[in-house]
Amino acid sequence: MTAIGAVSEIGYVSMLTRDLTASTKNAIDVFGLHETDSTGKKVFLTAQNKHHELVYTQAEEDAVDHIGLVVPSKDELDAVRAKVDRGGYKVVSENPIEDHIEEGFAFVGPEGYTWQIYTEKLPYSMLKRGSLTADRLGHVNIQAIDSHAQRDFLHEVFDFVVSDNIGDEHFFMRCNNDHHGIAVFKAPRTAMHHHAWQAGNIMDLARLGDRLARRGARLAWGPVRHGAGDNIAVYYVEPNGAVIEYYCDMETIRDKNRPERWFDADDLYWINQWDGQVPPGVLDYGVKPVAR
Repeated sequence: MTAIGAVSEIGYVSMLTRDLTASTKNAIDVFGLHETDSTGKKVFLTAQNKHHELVYTQAEEDAVDHIGLVVPSKDELDAVRAKVDRGGYKVVSENPIEDHIEEGFAFVGPEGYTWQIYTEKLPYSMLKRGSLTADRLGHVNIQAIDSHAQRDFLHEVFDFVVSDNIGDEHFFMRCNNDHHGIAVFKAPRTAMHHHAWQAGNIMDLARLGDRLARRGARLAWGPVRHGAGDNIAVYYVEPNGAVIEYYCDMETIRDKNRPERWFDADDLYWINQWDGQVPPGVLDYGVKPVAR
């Protein structure tokens, strides 16, 4: 089969944090991730069987350094690279810019987001249910000043397709059977709003709320049933200002040609089926991309 340059999944998120200790403690003690490596200034974390799905680096700013996207083969990697070259995007490294990746390259896309494209070979793929552990990293939500340009970029370079269109302003896009791997929200600024992790069931979401409460913290939003994606979710703000979503029951799409759904942006059913409310300020969080 001829390679078309298609991403197969969201691999990891790499962020800068002004307080590495607080970010790491939150990821392990509150969210239940496992540390797989630490260099003193950098910590690698995962939910289950990957080397890393989340990376924190000590820095003087809170920011998203880059987002890692997996391709299934070297041929697909080369096909994505060809599209990057044709698009004239700035390649910042001919090799992986993150440790523990053997094959890949990194470049800067629209509005300054850096993307690490790489192949990944997992020694073990079974997910095990635990009381603290998420199944896996599922998606990211990025805010863009020009959401149409970001949508077109994700489709043309990575072969993402739109699952749900919110008033022709916000786009939920998929690269596999998950309803979305990247959501693009039109906003007055550029920022990664949240990274989202799949839970086994709604009781896992409740246990996260319990752990936060025991530490004197609170959920920022939820439980909520979204219209776009149909998932049940809870949200809280992590120490560096990004938001973590924990979700279950997301729509699975097995037909790549499934037509995109359209929601009226003014009818908040698309974001909250249960009470049509969004907490004030919850969409104002997020971390900007590192300038390169």
